Amino acid sequence: MSKYQEHQNRTFREFLAHPTNKPKPVTNSQSFEFSNSLNYSNPSLPFTSPLARSLNSQSIMDSEEKQIHVMFLPYLAPGHMMPMVDMARLLAGNGLKVTIITTTTNAAQFKNAIDRDIKSGRQISLATVRFPSIEAGLPEGCENLSSTTTPEMTLKLFHGIELLQPHIKMILQKHRPDCIASDYLFPWTVDVAIELGIPRLAFNGSGFFNLCVANSIDCHRPHNNVTSETEQFVIPGLPDKVTITRSQLPDIVKGKNEVFSALFDKLKEAERKSFGVLMNSFYELEPAYADHFRKVTGIKAWHLGPVSLFNRNADDRLERGGKTSIRKHSCLDWLESKKPKSVLYICFGSLTRFSKTQISEIASALEESRHSFIWAVGKILKSDNEDKNLDRQQDWWLPEEYEDKFKESGKGLIIKGWAPQLLILEHPAIGGFLTHCGWNSILEGICAGLPMVTWPIFAEQFYNEKLITQVLKLGVPVGNETWKVWANEESPLINRHKIEKAVRTVMGDTDEAMEMRKQASRLAAFAKITIEEGGSSCNDLKALIEDIRTYKYATGRGESR
Repeated sequence: MSKYQEHQNRTFREFLAHPTNKPKPVTNSQSFEFSNSLNYSNPSLPFTSPLARSLNSQSIMDSEEKQIHVMFLPYLAPGHMMPMVDMARLLAGNGLKVTIITTTTNAAQFKNAIDRDIKSGRQISLATVRFPSIEAGLPEGCENLSSTTTPEMTLKLFHGIELLQPHIKMILQKHRPDCIASDYLFPWTVDVAIELGIPRLAFNGSGFFNLCVANSIDCHRPHNNVTSETEQFVIPGLPDKVTITRSQLPDIVKGKNEVFSALFDKLKEAERKSFGVLMNSFYELEPAYADHFRKVTGIKAWHLGPVSLFNRNADDRLERGGKTSIRKHSCLDWLESKKPKSVLYICFGSLTRFSKTQISEIASALEESRHSFIWAVGKILKSDNEDKNLDRQQDWWLPEEYEDKFKESGKGLIIKGWAPQLLILEHPAIGGFLTHCGWNSILEGICAGLPMVTWPIFAEQFYNEKLITQVLKLGVPVGNETWKVWANEESPLINRHKIEKAVRTVMGDTDEAMEMRKQASRLAAFAKITIEEGGSSCNDLKALIEDIRTYKYATGRGESR
């Protein structure tokens, strides 16, 4: 038995023996508006994924009573929701009964995929609750962080999410699943799990590297030893030499936000009380950091990614995250007209809001670079008053002169709204990715074998940039040095010359560019192997399912097999 397996087993035994895991009586709660589309189909139909085939004999229960039921609770933001839905579908595809809890509008974003799973014989369902938009001071239908365009709206959405807590708790108490898999931003679910006597799995939407960096900075406080915001310092205790500046650190780390600091403490405590964490990563991508995290924290973790690769159906890849703003054939036909590796894809995620000035600088840089590109233009940055007064058609903006130039020259394809990112990235014409360094985008870029231009903005994105540029040697920074609290607040302007230089470096034919492409291709190959039979993510999925099953029987919730 390997040291890794010994560590996993020891942690599991300790969790089972912990007194806080003993079942407690369920308390009553207020009634609420609850609707669901529970649809329990025949689980004995064949599954198509390699993981499902390898687990078919041991994962599909002989009866409804023996089947494991996991309830997933994703956070209301695309970057959190998409990978959690992928994970839920993955477990359902391997014989578990799965229910995804979310709000009505958010459920519509992935209902088609769930319906396809049900038709294929998987036991997966949706449990929906009404989002209190009006009570939170938001327009009807504003139920996701991607719908907000100002910090004020974002705070209101956070309040609405808080109001959902008693209703979601009642769903969990009513259905009494065998396991709760919830986003780490729902720390209160660990107490519900303890109350029900079941394990809580915390989903962390980043990679092991980010968790290791955050833990090191929290423990050692190296930023307190520098004299300026721009002075580089080494993050201590990591497997590699990684440098960062104080200006790139979250305010929560620097103690500038008491509210978020208190929340961060709650998140850490909930993580420690949980059964373990679910990671959308794979061992071959960051092996030293997967080992380091488990060794330093003692927290049980399963790496199941890259979960985007389980979207093998063309419709799943097209619709992942929502309805696209461009016809599939229009996008693919345009790409087919381009040479291999000649097109840059630009996307800053669903939450980033740039000013009109910054958008103009990006457009100018792309024109000067003379490289073909696809640009998923995000919503513009607006004040609270502007958001109330402007027509929704003005959410996505590009200077008319550039839009006309790009269309006439055929050099650029502009997508205003949601883009079919998986389909675009995997196309042979794409040769580079200008990204905000959100973890999902980074993984999808790696799976496609693409070097990157990095432009982090908020959250853990600056940490992710360090992984790409300093550890994996897979990208070039555009030069943003300032972390923001919100993705929809103004940040320092990055001029066109910096943007153009970074684009030319990644898309060029220099030795540096060639080395980045080789590294990207190597990691892409590992990403595809890891989810197949015998791969590290395949093995961790098997271990996860067995751990949940063992917990169920060890606590008397199931009959011994």
